[in-house]
Amino acid sequence: MSPVRRVRDPSLGTQLFVLQMAIVLLAVGSTAGVWAQHTRAQLDSLYQQRALAIAQSVAGLPEVREAFELQRPEAVLQPLALSVQQTTGADYVVIANDDQIRYAHPNASLIRKRLSTDGTYVLSTGRSWVGTEKGTIGITVRGKTPVLDEYGTVIGLVSVGVLETTVVDEVAGALPPLLWTALVVLAAGLAAAALITARVRRQTFGLEPRDIAALLEQREGVLHGVKEGVLALDLDGRVTLVNDAARELLGDVGDDLTQMAVSDRMRDVLGGADPGEDRIVLHRDRVLVLNRTPVAVRGQHRGWVITLRDRTELVRLARELDDTSSATGALRAQAHEFANRMHTVVGLLEMGEHEAAINFITSTTRGTYASDLHDRVRDPTLAALLLAKSAEAAERGARLVLAEDSAVPEGVLGDPQDAVLVVGNLVANAIDALDGRGGTIEVSVAADERGLRVRVGDSGPGITPELVEEVFREGFTTKAARSGTRGLGLALTRQACLRRGGWVKVRNSGGAVFTALLPAAKVPV
Repeated sequence: MSPVRRVRDPSLGTQLFVLQMAIVLLAVGSTAGVWAQHTRAQLDSLYQQRALAIAQSVAGLPEVREAFELQRPEAVLQPLALSVQQTTGADYVVIANDDQIRYAHPNASLIRKRLSTDGTYVLSTGRSWVGTEKGTIGITVRGKTPVLDEYGTVIGLVSVGVLETTVVDEVAGALPPLLWTALVVLAAGLAAAALITARVRRQTFGLEPRDIAALLEQREGVLHGVKEGVLALDLDGRVTLVNDAARELLGDVGDDLTQMAVSDRMRDVLGGADPGEDRIVLHRDRVLVLNRTPVAVRGQHRGWVITLRDRTELVRLARELDDTSSATGALRAQAHEFANRMHTVVGLLEMGEHEAAINFITSTTRGTYASDLHDRVRDPTLAALLLAKSAEAAERGARLVLAEDSAVPEGVLGDPQDAVLVVGNLVANAIDALDGRGGTIEVSVAADERGLRVRVGDSGPGITPELVEEVFREGFTTKAARSGTRGLGLALTRQACLRRGGWVKVRNSGGAVFTALLPAAKVPV
């Protein structure tokens, strides 16, 4: 940077240094000025009182009163005044009568002449006076007092003064210590200003205000521009930073962790009670993935930054893909079974066993699971889901049967999204519970205008009693893997039921039996 540029646009450190030095100079100058003024006022008062004391001493001398009765008072008073002046160090001692005619003065030529300053106040009131006036020898600090006869009558006055220059010289004599003190204070201020400037430079990493402003603008732009939610907490759990995406995902954030309207599971993840990466949490209708990262500044731990990713759509797509895969597998199994049957029919016909071929075809097309399912579950989406889950169960060595009390009339479900979520997750959980060991899964679905009632039971090992409520918490799973969407199925099921004003619960009866109620319309919980 050129010298001209540095003068026109000084750095932050230079500005702080100049500002601090100006403050120090102003403080020291003001203090010195006040001290000098105060000292001058004290010395003025001191010399005034000293002059008044000398004047009162002279006025009280008997020979002064007696001299006023003589034909020529100056013959006595002039030598007396000069003697007092020389003895006390006063610059003048003046004695005058009640007509303000001088009887004594340092300049003998002014004797028998009128006073240059007015003494009416002292002569008329009989009281003493102190002050600063300009007389024949210059500006003086003086004291005046009346001369009284034996009857207390004012017969004249005595005025004693000290030149103002004497006071000024004494003040000037006291200035060197003051100047040295001021220089020491200035040096200390200079050192302190330099230290403060260096500290500010370290704390701002040498950045200028314009650089700090640019960084702030960039930070705001990045924070509010990213799609992921960003939430920063200090060591006490107070919110220090939150961007727009985090507010959209969490709602009202509040001032600290205790004021957030979140579940206990999310509060555990945000507060660090449930550590780990990619923690999956349900919040309202969203599936969020949280990561909690410590923040260190200059090697010291200062807080935490939590990132929030919305995986609701990914989970939904993964569930739909899983259902599609199950349906594809079911169709593949049915195609394979149909091909085997067709080969059997062709073989019978080639052998001329026409009657046997007809009987085989009749027996294979009567009372199939698909036709029975369609007769009881008239909703095509739910029926397709159960058919796909039946094929999936068969591929994993289990058998899915539809309970006798199942009945879903066509059109009563309306939007089948929540119904598919609840039934699909409960059946998938039952298939996982059998874990390839074989067994039976009984599914009961019954719907009317009031809602859908679901019961899914399996012949597996059941649920440990102390985990009856825990199985519905998001993130809970008995499977080996704890990543991805593991541990979300039952939590999503419970959330869907509660959102509609229903419920879901589990009990053990020869295995785990899950029962859910999904009301037809959403009602306040």
